[in-house]
Amino acid sequence: MISQYSNIMKNQDPQCKKCRRAGEKLFLKGEKCEGAKCTLVKRNFAPGVHGNKGFKRLTNYGKQLAEKQKAKRLYGLREKQFRNYFEKSFKKVGKTGELLFGLLENRLDNTVYRLGFAKSRNQARQMVNHALIEVNGQRVNIPSYQVKIGDLISIKEKSMKSPLFENIRSDLEKKDLVPWLSLDKKELKGKVTGVPSLAEVALNIDWQSIVEFYSK
Repeated sequence: MISQYSNIMKNQDPQCKKCRRAGEKLFLKGEKCEGAKCTLVKRNFAPGVHGNKGFKRLTNYGKQLAEKQKAKRLYGLREKQFRNYFEKSFKKVGKTGELLFGLLENRLDNTVYRLGFAKSRNQARQMVNHALIEVNGQRVNIPSYQVKIGDLISIKEKSMKSPLFENIRSDLEKKDLVPWLSLDKKELKGKVTGVPSLAEVALNIDWQSIVEFYSK
């Protein structure tokens, strides 16, 4: 399993606390988030000494900050990384929030997760870092690599012997793909077929609030 690899993430904040701070499931721990063992089910209040008093009423600024933190934690990014994505989106022509969403979704680690090759974005990031993933037949070990339409994403052939992928085909049967990706479940090869669209995916994030937060 992926736990055999060292955790290279610099953000050491426990994953379950991130969901409790957001007040909703961010699905950071794969299967655990979907069952009764989910920490948020057992402890549906914010972490900390005063958490059991419930979630505080937020100011407008507080709401904007909360949305930014939620998105940042969902995609497993540090503040500097997340802000860089915003600045890139802000410089482009179009709606900044939608462009920001597109850049985050087109990260290779997120794409590996969306295809169902990993059970969480954190696990997908480690797969990429350990060169278990190929793009167009070439190994890519950069989680932030931006995939584009036509790219083929696959698991390195030698890595298929790993216990990590032991039940992957049965797991993929339960996975719902986003519309901009396709997957050959027999060959275990995914393809980027379109552009990420906010209208086609259920993410409880107010992207406009994030734009307003950074625009002040």
